[in-house]
Amino acid sequence: MVMATTNVGVNLSFAAVLSDPALKASSTSVFPLSSRQTPCFLQSIEAKKQPSRRETIQIRHTRIRKKLSGTSERPRLAVFRSNQHMYAQVIDDTKGFTLASASTIQKSMREELELTSGPTLEAAKKVGEEVAKACLAKGISKVAFDRGGFVYHGRIKALADSAREHGLDF
Repeated sequence: MVMATTNVGVNLSFAAVLSDPALKASSTSVFPLSSRQTPCFLQSIEAKKQPSRRETIQIRHTRIRKKLSGTSERPRLAVFRSNQHMYAQVIDDTKGFTLASASTIQKSMREELELTSGPTLEAAKKVGEEVAKACLAKGISKVAFDRGGFVYHGRIKALADSAREHGLDF
């Protein structure tokens, strides 16, 4: 709370100064303001800016990663979605190694899907299938799903459902 002292030496809150009509009209008041002016110290206060979509995703991902970590027994299935491609990788966080991966960048996937305007639900399902096959080939059946801060909907959900259908347990 902002406190102000009048020329008499009485402490007043800023709200009391603005609400008292005698002090507003008085030329000896602490804040001689017209009805249209705002105090200079209030002019520098700005509203908090809304974070961008990318910043919101990053905040959510950080919050998820505080709770989720991949181990040797149950590695982390990390998903990333861009406007052009989808990526999935299985990571052992204790060793810092990627155990298996799949993405729409892979040559076999590009030829098969023929993407023109970015990944679709069909592409996400195919990435989920490929990462599940790669995991099962290496003897990994249980994973912890890391949606990467993205909402569990659409392409992220399609990838997860496809990976489950093809043998991964999460």
